[in-house]
Amino acid sequence: MLTQKETLALLEILAHEDKSFETTAAAFQRAFVRADHFRIASAMCIMLDDGLMAHRHCLSALYIIHDLYKNEPPGVHPFMPFLVGTLDSIQHAEDEARLLQRYLLCQLLAQTPSKDLPKLSPAELADSWSSESDLLPLPNLAALRESYAQRDAQVSELHRAGISPLVPDGQPPEQPRSEGETAVEGALGLMRLEPPLLRPPPPLLDSREDEVLWLNPHSEVTFHLLWDHSMCAENVKGTEVRELMGKAFRGPLVTQQQQLVLAELEGDAKLVYHCGLTPKRLPDLVENNPVIAIEVMLKLMSSSQLTDYFSVLVNMDISLHSMEVVNRLTTAVDLPTEFVHLYISNCISACENIKDKFMQNRLVRLFFVFF
Repeated sequence: MLTQKETLALLEILAHEDKSFETTAAAFQRAFVRADHFRIASAMCIMLDDGLMAHRHCLSALYIIHDLYKNEPPGVHPFMPFLVGTLDSIQHAEDEARLLQRYLLCQLLAQTPSKDLPKLSPAELADSWSSESDLLPLPNLAALRESYAQRDAQVSELHRAGISPLVPDGQPPEQPRSEGETAVEGALGLMRLEPPLLRPPPPLLDSREDEVLWLNPHSEVTFHLLWDHSMCAENVKGTEVRELMGKAFRGPLVTQQQQLVLAELEGDAKLVYHCGLTPKRLPDLVENNPVIAIEVMLKLMSSSQLTDYFSVLVNMDISLHSMEVVNRLTTAVDLPTEFVHLYISNCISACENIKDKFMQNRLVRLFFVFF
């Protein structure tokens, strides 16, 4: 219910017996955000019930629990039943600690609360109480109970008793926790309010004459497991091809590596879709390994991205390798006419735009050789 950090912060606030109640309540509201007030106050109620606080700390805790919702009417104050129940249980107490709590609660729950009480510290309250000979009269507890009785009637008796309708697992999965967290949760948890989870074994049903019999046609030793050894097996060849294709994008492969890639592509027609090739990487493959590029393009003729590959091939820089790839493709398959015309047009434009006469003549000769 409380973390170790929250417990230490709460105990530190309650330990200042020489500070006034209003100062302690203000320190509580600074230490914890408003969303956590109800949870922290509930933990203090459990600590008060179980006697886990020092006597002077109990006074500060009772004041904080009341102060958190002091602006709400008694019928709306969520801890009014706890405060009334605590006062009712100690109204006939005789020990000094219980009588001091009674003295404080009588002032908190009075119809006109004392204006001097917030300015007193727990120590000063004890001194002022010990100087009085008579006990303060009890507030009208019946009227206070009636104020929240209608609200509580809308809640089931289990919830009013603090018992959750959800029964937790008796053997929850173990999680590593520090000794401090285990001790705090054991002391401040709500498990003490919940019934133990009993799991008696179900009784065996009596057999009937018309009951269907369970047949075991084979003995245990006759069963043979059929195991698919290819299941979850790593595709070593596919992995090797992807690694070699990654190298092919960066530089030329040796003859043995080229032959291995070509053989794997020939053996598995779908491997070309999983080798890492994309339209963006096609120019690198054409310049470094045109033989593999030709084989890959032939395998991609039925691909839905074929137009993207053609577009990249047409618009890449004109070179000996790109001309070789296009020439081999034109002789192997029927390429779209518009693709061939566009490539030839780009080749002519590239030849015209070269300023170096030697390179221009060389490119023109290559163009006529291939086309």
